[in-house]
Amino acid sequence: MVSAVFHGPWYDTASSEHSRSTPNPTAPDSSVPVPRAAPDSAPPPRRPNPNGTLARIVASCAGIALLVGVWALLTQPGGSFPTPAATFDAAVELFSDPFYRNGPNDQGIGWNVLMSLQRVALGFGLAALVGIPLGFLIGRFRFLGSMFSPIIGLLRPVSPLAWLPLGLLAFKAANPAAIWTIFICSIWPMIINTAVGVQRVPQDYLNVARVLDLNEWKIITRILMPAVLPYMLTGVRLAVGTAWLVIVAAEMLTGGVGIGFWVWDEWNNLNVNHIIVAIVVIGTVGLLLELALIKIATAFTYDEVKP
Repeated sequence: MVSAVFHGPWYDTASSEHSRSTPNPTAPDSSVPVPRAAPDSAPPPRRPNPNGTLARIVASCAGIALLVGVWALLTQPGGSFPTPAATFDAAVELFSDPFYRNGPNDQGIGWNVLMSLQRVALGFGLAALVGIPLGFLIGRFRFLGSMFSPIIGLLRPVSPLAWLPLGLLAFKAANPAAIWTIFICSIWPMIINTAVGVQRVPQDYLNVARVLDLNEWKIITRILMPAVLPYMLTGVRLAVGTAWLVIVAAEMLTGGVGIGFWVWDEWNNLNVNHIIVAIVVIGTVGLLLELALIKIATAFTYDEVKP
């Protein structure tokens, strides 16, 4: 009867009766757990799908072709709005010598784009130096979070261009005022995303740190930084996109050398072809910045949460 209890249901009736009458001494004792091979928990390596990549490329090209087709249907040669063909000819002329210099206010489109990127890099870099550590402190210490929460809630919705007059008043120059505007509009996404990442670190990690008697610096470098990095990079990506949007408008108001001032100057000269070319250039640069930061963020994101 004992044998009938320990055998599984996969035994048929005959073998069960036989085990009741004549137990087999050589049969393994099913009460002793048999070790099983641990399942392979590692996910299989992701393989790129060439068909999916080709489909995305074809879809992107179809979207661009549709946009150009609608543009061509809505315009006509000699009208006030340039046709795609006329804009393409203007682009070829502009990019034949994008780095010419005929004076401080007459420079090629390449120099204007580089100057705008330089302002974005300076303002964004300063915002990262201030915003990321401040986000760590706000997320780590509840008192600081409660103290800065109303300040961030009050100042974050303010339009970036509203800060430009204060920059002109404080710095008495257009270039630092534009950098100040980039700084103030880039800092909020980095503070908020970093603080949220710190607050979402599992409490078990911090409990282990207390058990190991780790100091605050080791908690930040060994526990918080690896866990917060995906959130922080998301804030960096949002900040760069916002900075590139704002610099064009800021340069239109401040003047000087930059892609925003170049667009405004071309409007004053009624060169609509050049304005459309500048719009394409601004969008292309913003797209490249976005793709580069997405690539960096994906490299530092855990496999199970990668898209």
